[in-house]
Amino acid sequence: MTVVSADAAATPSVEEPRRPGAVAGRLRSLGMFVVSIAAGIAVWQLLAMRYGSALVASPGQTLSAARELAADGTLGNSVIASSRRILIGWGLGLAVGVPVGLLMGQVPIIRRLLDPYIEFFRFIPPVAFVTLAVVWLGIGESSKVVLIFYTAVFIVTLNTIAGVLSVNESKLRAAASLGANRWQIMRNVVLPSTVPHIVTGARLAMGNSFLTIVSAEIVAAQVGLGALIWTSRNYGRIDWVFVGIIVLGILGFVFDRVLRIVAARVLKRYEVKV
Repeated sequence: MTVVSADAAATPSVEEPRRPGAVAGRLRSLGMFVVSIAAGIAVWQLLAMRYGSALVASPGQTLSAARELAADGTLGNSVIASSRRILIGWGLGLAVGVPVGLLMGQVPIIRRLLDPYIEFFRFIPPVAFVTLAVVWLGIGESSKVVLIFYTAVFIVTLNTIAGVLSVNESKLRAAASLGANRWQIMRNVVLPSTVPHIVTGARLAMGNSFLTIVSAEIVAAQVGLGALIWTSRNYGRIDWVFVGIIVLGILGFVFDRVLRIVAARVLKRYEVKV
């Protein structure tokens, strides 16, 4: 009883000093973030003053344009349309890329059969297929979603394969020697070790999906951030172009941050570090 009470009494004294340090660390991070944003806006303002509003819209002009686009619903509709296309295409790429990557990583003959196709198509940028996507699938949602899927699936597949191939061979042998079958090895050994690679692939695929959505919407969309940027160019509204670009960046930042938070909490037992 004496030992237990001593440990219980000692526990607060060990953990308590860490709390102020953690709070201070978060405040410092927040402060650095605010300083960085303020410095970026200051540089942006200086560039706008140097080159004029015909080339660089100032922060104030961009904010005013954002309010204008938000007031008539253009900005909100564009954000919703682009977000929906990105999430559906990226989600499909994740749903297909993960099992295909696991299968290719585990079964050498399947890897040898599919590897030439993956190595061929992953070097062809999605923008090269924009015209074909429109001809084959029309100007509806399908063409944009398929292009996002094409962007995401190879990145997720390759990262998953890399994760499977990086599993320690001694773990596989130990599981097999204990009588585990292939499915049990996959579920209890391979998949837990591969999860961090899958998360990395998902993040990379998300970033590349934003690159693809602009080109897809420029060619075959009436609504979306890419379409907004292209329409703004036709009307000579540089401030609208800046709004579209900045909203794309903010949207990507938010999506990636949400993905990191969800992965860190849901997949914590797999030692995911993001």
